[in-house]
Amino acid sequence: MNLSNQKRNALPVYVQIAELIIRDVSSGRLSHGDRLPPEREMAAEFNTSVGTLRKALAELTNKGLLERIQGSGNYIKTGQVRDSVYGMFRLELPEGGGLPRADLLSVETLPKPDHLPVFGYAERGARIRRLRYLNDTIIAVEEIWLDESAGQVTKDALSDSLYRYYQKQLGFWITRAEDRVSINEVPRWAPETFTKTPGTPVGYIERFSWADRDLPIEFSRTWFDTDQALYVQRLK
Repeated sequence: MNLSNQKRNALPVYVQIAELIIRDVSSGRLSHGDRLPPEREMAAEFNTSVGTLRKALAELTNKGLLERIQGSGNYIKTGQVRDSVYGMFRLELPEGGGLPRADLLSVETLPKPDHLPVFGYAERGARIRRLRYLNDTIIAVEEIWLDESAGQVTKDALSDSLYRYYQKQLGFWITRAEDRVSINEVPRWAPETFTKTPGTPVGYIERFSWADRDLPIEFSRTWFDTDQALYVQRLK
């Protein structure tokens, strides 16, 4: 897989590598005790330097997911994953895992439409529309509404991970979320590059997200191609 850091606000490549491995562990594609390939081989696979790969491995070691044995190699340690950038991202490739990515389609601050459910405290919100990928596979289109009381969304500062953007740029954390999964039709605004045409029934997720207040601060809608991705929720 070819990871890229060319986008101005893309996650650092070492973070992308670490997150991809975390998602492979979560999906069961990597198990406790599995030995990772040699570092030079992995660096070539990710089209990056050995130094960058080692930063990713150090990140995993700090999270308690990797044991690095001198002269032997790097071994997976399973356990509870904390502080994962994509810890709340529930879509996976059919075979499991996949690194989430996003192409930004539009960002606007608008009055909340009447058809949206109640969320937040302001009458306006930032509407963010994106095309979503897992690795290089297009899987979904999404529309996120962030209540204006949470702060001003700046298009140039947005990154692939909105929750990371909220922490780094707006100073708040999403602490919990509620998903409602059903079927809906692809919206008219979906780009031609999406795998399904507008009006086609696809998987559909409505999500309410909370920070540190009583009402959810964010409401999002995701239309996903069930031929390309599955919604997965693991209970532990």
